Amino acid sequence: MSQPPTKPTDISAIVSWLKLIRVPNLATAIADPLAGFLIVGGFYQYENLPLGGWLAIASSLCLYAGGMVQNDVVDLQIDQTERPHRPLPSKQVSFELAQFVSIGLLLFGVVLACVASVSMRDGAPAVIGVMLTAAICGYNCYAKGTWLGPLFMGGCRALNWSLGMVIAGSASFPLWMIPCGMGVYVMGITLFARDEAGVGRRPQLFAGALIMSIGLLVAGLAPLVSMEVEAANVPHWLVEGRLIAWLALWGVLGVSILIRCVQAIINPVPQRMQSAVGNAIMSLITLDAVLVLAFCGEQWAVSVLALLVWFVLGRRIAAVT
Repeated sequence: MSQPPTKPTDISAIVSWLKLIRVPNLATAIADPLAGFLIVGGFYQYENLPLGGWLAIASSLCLYAGGMVQNDVVDLQIDQTERPHRPLPSKQVSFELAQFVSIGLLLFGVVLACVASVSMRDGAPAVIGVMLTAAICGYNCYAKGTWLGPLFMGGCRALNWSLGMVIAGSASFPLWMIPCGMGVYVMGITLFARDEAGVGRRPQLFAGALIMSIGLLVAGLAPLVSMEVEAANVPHWLVEGRLIAWLALWGVLGVSILIRCVQAIINPVPQRMQSAVGNAIMSLITLDAVLVLAFCGEQWAVSVLALLVWFVLGRRIAAVT
């Protein structure tokens, strides 16, 4: 006797949701606030991460995932034509459920930031959480596709870093160069990625690569400036004469990112541009780890760098962009 047809497994539903939230990118959402928390908190010794660090990570994860789902909700009509394989246009995930989940994740992310504010009796985490949520919604609903899009996306990344920093405590001026630089770097990635599905425009690609370079320069100078102006709070790992080695490491990493961008500018076909963008996004984790290395040492840097495993494995399930 023939068996009745089997229903789709729960695995396929889980995979659809992982694609919807772009699961590999969530690793970068962890790396940013974690790095900010470690650097401002002055974690020189490897120890258990306190509650504040976990709240920063959890809030960032919820806000990032909620923003990714909201992005596909807003883009449903476009995706029905250009990306019919995505979970919403292919009806692998219900549109109504996706709306509900995106709102729920964004709200819960803000709640977690507020919990951090209450626990430390400081309103800064709640303010940053609200600002980050507003930036995410502003990008998805209004700025995407306009000249403001890269600015909003860079702002989201800078605020994500800032969330971990303010939960850790009060940060000095040189440390704020890091979220500013990383925000500018992501602004450049966003501009560079605009034509990745078609034939790229060289002036736009060049501008994106230039902005990325400026962001890398600003963030990379933070440890040096910190050493010059903060005698009482110099980067821990660099005090033993490792500054030149660290700057060389940062420079090599920056060049490796920009080489792919140059290759895409020379031959602006989708494959080259997508490779450059994917590498630039993945490098966010490495950049965060190298910054943590300067201020906190090898053990914490390796902990951040380990998120690359998540990114690489997640990329087998879902696209980065």
